[in-house]
Amino acid sequence: MSEKKKIEVCLSTTLFRHYFSNDTVVVVADILRATTAICTAFKNGAKKLIPVATVDEARKYKEKGYLVAAEREGVKLDFADFGNSPFNFTPQNVEGETIVYSTTNGTHAIEISKKAPVVVVGSFVNLTAVTDWLIDRGMPVTVLCSGRKGRFCLEDAVFAGAITSGLLDSGKYFSNCDSAFAAKELWRRAKNNISGYLENAEQRHRLKSKGLDDIFEYTCTPDTATVVPVLLNGRLVDVNSELIGKEV
Repeated sequence: MSEKKKIEVCLSTTLFRHYFSNDTVVVVADILRATTAICTAFKNGAKKLIPVATVDEARKYKEKGYLVAAEREGVKLDFADFGNSPFNFTPQNVEGETIVYSTTNGTHAIEISKKAPVVVVGSFVNLTAVTDWLIDRGMPVTVLCSGRKGRFCLEDAVFAGAITSGLLDSGKYFSNCDSAFAAKELWRRAKNNISGYLENAEQRHRLKSKGLDDIFEYTCTPDTATVVPVLLNGRLVDVNSELIGKEV
């Protein structure tokens, strides 16, 4: 029997330096809304996403003629083609496209994960797909919760608990990580009514106050997509894409 691999959960980007390892898959989660939007983009036919951490980078790509999705504090930037609502990433907008993507928290989390050997994007919408892929990959896993400006976010932690539960239930993983067990307990409480459990989440109400919460139920609905976005050469591509194994 092969040796069990470790699953850990990092509950905010400010803690990531304590969890980083050069042999670990990092699963980035920014449930409301960046990683949900990324998974939706690939579900609807996007070719590649180029995550960039800063507004200046996004603006420079726009000046070069790229399609740009960018926001700060939930609001679309004035030069961007659209913001980061998953509902912006329709087939009409994204099919066959390369999209530059910059958000308040999610793309920062991707940026700080880049030194990991494998970086994958997770959300409730691709929960089973990414869990199964991780089990097949058979590497240690750290779930990085993007949080908000370095602070804990409930929705990211609940998702991390869902991944933790799936990996532990496979029998191929173990954990001695307190935050993984805490996240697993949150998932146990939330899994039968995710949107109801997350109703009091701070980010949910922040979006609601700005009229941006139309995506909430969609965001909390598991397994509407089978995509698994991974970072290759600074670009996100779906593992099922023909680009895998090619220079991207």
